[in-house]
Amino acid sequence: MLKDQIAASLEQAFSNYGFAEPSVTQLKVACGVSLRTLYKHYPSKEEMIVGALQHRHQRYLKFLSEHSPEAGLGSIQHIFTMLGIWMAENAPNGCMSLNALAAFPENELISSAVTNHKKEVMLFLGGQSLREDLALPLYLLHEGVSSAWPIIGNDAIQSAQHTILALLSENKV
Repeated sequence: MLKDQIAASLEQAFSNYGFAEPSVTQLKVACGVSLRTLYKHYPSKEEMIVGALQHRHQRYLKFLSEHSPEAGLGSIQHIFTMLGIWMAENAPNGCMSLNALAAFPENELISSAVTNHKKEVMLFLGGQSLREDLALPLYLLHEGVSSAWPIIGNDAIQSAQHTILALLSENKV
């Protein structure tokens, strides 16, 4: 339980301050725990970042699934609507995973966490669309929205929604 609370606090701290800026001392304060407790659960800053990313990943997939209609076109449209809400409320500066990777491009632990997150998102989109063959195009739309959000905001969602309709209607089984 405490480890999850620390991960949630780390997620918020990294979201607010980025990955390079906060020191471990600042992260300890943000988590409201002693340095010993923080290091007990996350022995390095890199592991703190991975803990935050993994916590965010679970929260993100749960958020996208909330109040979702059954799998199919409606579910995918709902996911992209929820993506717009997520970006506005949780990621106005773009994807936290990609920001972590940009801050630590050579770190295998962080790279692995980001890669696993992205693969699971792609599989989730393929499953929810009932079109595993469209998992990659849907994932690319998702990533495009996440990347474009800081610049064009909700227009990215609207464009993705139009593309989803075209993609799924062109490729009906």
